[in-house]
Amino acid sequence: MHATPLAAGLLRAKFTERGLTTDAIQVIDPGEALETGPFTLRYLPLTHSIPESCALLIAAGGYRVLHTGDWKLDPEPLIGHPVKGSLFQALAPVDLVVGDSTNAPLPGHSRSEGEVARALEHRLNQCTGRVVVSCFASNLARVLAIALAAERCGRRVSLMGRAMERMVGVARGLGYLDDMPPLVPVRDLGYLPPEEVLVIATGSQGEPRAALSRLANDRHSSLELNPGDTVIFSAKAIPGNEPQIERLKHGLRRLGVAIWDEFNHPELHASGHPAQEELRIFYGWIKPKHLLPVHGEPQHQRAHRALAETLGIEAPLAPVNGDLIRLDADGLTLEARHPQRPCIVSQNAVTPLPGLAAERGSSRHGILHLALPIASTGPGWTRIGRLMLDAHRVSALDEDALADWLDERLEELHAESLADLRLALQPMLTSWLADHLRQLPDIHLQLLAVEAPAFGEKD
Repeated sequence: MHATPLAAGLLRAKFTERGLTTDAIQVIDPGEALETGPFTLRYLPLTHSIPESCALLIAAGGYRVLHTGDWKLDPEPLIGHPVKGSLFQALAPVDLVVGDSTNAPLPGHSRSEGEVARALEHRLNQCTGRVVVSCFASNLARVLAIALAAERCGRRVSLMGRAMERMVGVARGLGYLDDMPPLVPVRDLGYLPPEEVLVIATGSQGEPRAALSRLANDRHSSLELNPGDTVIFSAKAIPGNEPQIERLKHGLRRLGVAIWDEFNHPELHASGHPAQEELRIFYGWIKPKHLLPVHGEPQHQRAHRALAETLGIEAPLAPVNGDLIRLDADGLTLEARHPQRPCIVSQNAVTPLPGLAAERGSSRHGILHLALPIASTGPGWTRIGRLMLDAHRVSALDEDALADWLDERLEELHAESLADLRLALQPMLTSWLADHLRQLPDIHLQLLAVEAPAFGEKD
């Protein structure tokens, strides 16, 4: 298991928590190379939302493939250095680039972390009460920018959330956050005037167990939010998380808290992925012969392919998980497609989604398997993450409509146990599907419960 120092440190921390040996974790620094079998892999540093992000130059069989991973061209990354163009120009031409498609539909250039840092400081000066800023724990440049802006605005900084504390702890140990101001324990925030408090919290995606959700539900043991306080979402919504984020914001509004997010203050967040101008610059450096657009929905892949064609790069395929693709003198060929069936990760076990491996065709009107990850949140229940749905011989189903309907029902059902919830939900689900499908299939519902933290549990 090869990882750059920060990733290796995080893995070691997680392995140690589980009582696992860390002997298999081997550290490789950005810029170094390793050989395994017929492959030579070279780690090439790029900028992204997490330090030490690297593209992989993979050489084998006389071909060179550059897998970009997640990246952007950030002139002010705050942590680390801007991308060194000459390093990538020296690679040209590469046979294939496997490239990040996330922002391929967007013109221009993504915002830099330096711009976000200045915007954060400007906006913090306008806040009066407590401020909570939520971002991804892995975005250490953003965490540092928030902390430094808070210090310059006369606020003390506290971290809230285990993931945030772990990430900052590992990064500090590697010397990445030497400029971070002193931190105040969460339990001591009550002794400070509200206008001197800033909290950096996990939970920007509406996760029910994360720190921000506990604040929104008034279930945090050390801090409560009041009218006049401000919550800043310094992260975009991951597609599929919108319903739970909206529930989170509803809870914050109920407390009278001001909300700043990507819609009313877009300057407070920067994407970690390249827009069209960055793609043009980068591909001008490496001069790829072929492109495989990855990391995106079909519309992002289509935009990426269209851009590549304007640059004279061949992009005949839009791969999906499970595709086996050949690269040879004739270009790219789809050799086979291996189904990638979803699995459920529960504690230390990984098991296939029930029903996926079962014999199909046993039902005249089809089979629908639905696994629903949920947590108890007060009187009702809430969905955690996406639906896991497998349908065979079932007419077209609007999954977004189903997800919205399920979210509403879960919030309304005040079942005390998982068994009671299933008994209440199953007939309602059957009725809804009967109204929305041409024929009613056999329905198999599985509820995957994650226990929400009890009131007063320490972060």
